Amino acid sequence: MTRRLSLILGLVMALSITVIPTVGAHDRDHSFTISTAAAALPARIDLPNGFQPEGITSGFHSRLYVGSIADGAIWRGSAMTGQGRILVPGVTGRQAAGIHIDWRGRLWVAGANNHTIRVYSALTGRLLKTYTFPTAGFVNDLAITRGAVYATDSNNQQLAVVPLGRFGRLPAASAAKLLPLTGDYVVGSGFNANGIVARSGWLIIDQSNTGKLFRIDPKTGATRLIDTGGYNVANGDGLALRNGRLYAVRNQDNLVALFNLGSDLLSASLVGEITSPGNLDVPTTATFALNKLWVVNARFNTPPTSTTQYWITRLPLTP
Repeated sequence: MTRRLSLILGLVMALSITVIPTVGAHDRDHSFTISTAAAALPARIDLPNGFQPEGITSGFHSRLYVGSIADGAIWRGSAMTGQGRILVPGVTGRQAAGIHIDWRGRLWVAGANNHTIRVYSALTGRLLKTYTFPTAGFVNDLAITRGAVYATDSNNQQLAVVPLGRFGRLPAASAAKLLPLTGDYVVGSGFNANGIVARSGWLIIDQSNTGKLFRIDPKTGATRLIDTGGYNVANGDGLALRNGRLYAVRNQDNLVALFNLGSDLLSASLVGEITSPGNLDVPTTATFALNKLWVVNARFNTPPTSTTQYWITRLPLTP
């Protein structure tokens, strides 16, 4: 009986799933670590046909959130199973570009040509607040710190800013402001500032049309060029950070460039390029869940219709 019981207990342990919650900044893996005995993760997660995705982020319990540039809808699903549904229904004329979830379980959405930043409950999808920037251009992507939310403006030399109250409370709509950018970063024709992340009291952005990275002082708006050792981040889109490494999605190139950042954030050395031929179609932004990299495919080169297929691709964390 003792030997038989030991065999049963051993089998139970082998089949068990170990979950270890992790917490951190919005670009880190907020999900759970799964044992190697768990079922394989989906390599592709299908989104609703015609969805036209642009931004992606991750939350607790391995949840993925994807926003639609077509009508501002938000899809929520599981990185573990690939199953999901619409959390926030689309509205004609509304848009969702970059999206990120904060430590209070709120989903922040860059409104693209709507010139807004919207805040939703990541649990219920209820709209909590809308911040409007009348003179902004294309409000593209977001970075969240303990003190503020910053969004890139891809048409103008500025950031859209929502200062947060004590304990991260949402301020009045009138608190929204613009932060002019000075220094090395100069706006040109086409899409400019795109992705943005926060690290060690600084912000980092990429500039799509020049393939450059910049460090920003969030207090003054002063920018410094980041030395990439000659590597051009052409078509740079969403940025993500994990364990001091910067992931830069290069949309039209169908890859994610991985960098080691210098301690002063003024240098970035290329580790390599992560790609998956045949599985990527103009990826725009990336997030982390279950120790994997997940990118959403916007398929900008494919004419959108109500039946056009869109999906999320799972990638490794390293090349």
